[in-house]
Amino acid sequence: MKVVLFNGSPRKEGNTYLCLSTVMKELTSAGIECDYVWIGMEKLQGCTACYKCIENNDQRCVLKGDKMNEYIQKMLEADGIIIGSPTYFSNLTTSTKALIERAGFATSRFLKNKIGASVVAVRRAGANHVFSSINYFFLIKEMIVVGSTYWNMGFGRNPGEVLDDEEGIKTFKNLGKNFAYVLKKMNA
Repeated sequence: MKVVLFNGSPRKEGNTYLCLSTVMKELTSAGIECDYVWIGMEKLQGCTACYKCIENNDQRCVLKGDKMNEYIQKMLEADGIIIGSPTYFSNLTTSTKALIERAGFATSRFLKNKIGASVVAVRRAGANHVFSSINYFFLIKEMIVVGSTYWNMGFGRNPGEVLDDEEGIKTFKNLGKNFAYVLKKMNA
């Protein structure tokens, strides 16, 4: 079993990374392979609504010049997908949004029955919108969304501050355990 985790934060080892790492630690301790991908500084273009990916039906985006098709392939090959983003003005980062837009069209129904979860880092407010935006992607792709004991968000402004959010860290640990549980049940 394999999970791909995308980090849409421009901070390579900031709070989103720490939240995802907490989830990843639980997954790996459960024997699940993790593929961590940092996209936060990638120049990923959003979807242009050309619909060529739907017309071609080859699970690829026709836009060139970035690693989007590599990321789409990682999604297709994984049993589970976790997308993490910090909260920017109550929304996703642009790289996270581009990933969702272009992978959403290119994958058609090929993500159906995979497992998904969102991970959000937030300074103070707006995380619910980011949390739901990522989960909307999973839901429209007919994926199974895994939750935790609270919404999957960690509070902290400066890198490392999220580690002081005891409830957030507990939530991410439980998310990792729940994600592993569902993956194992689905692959039994």
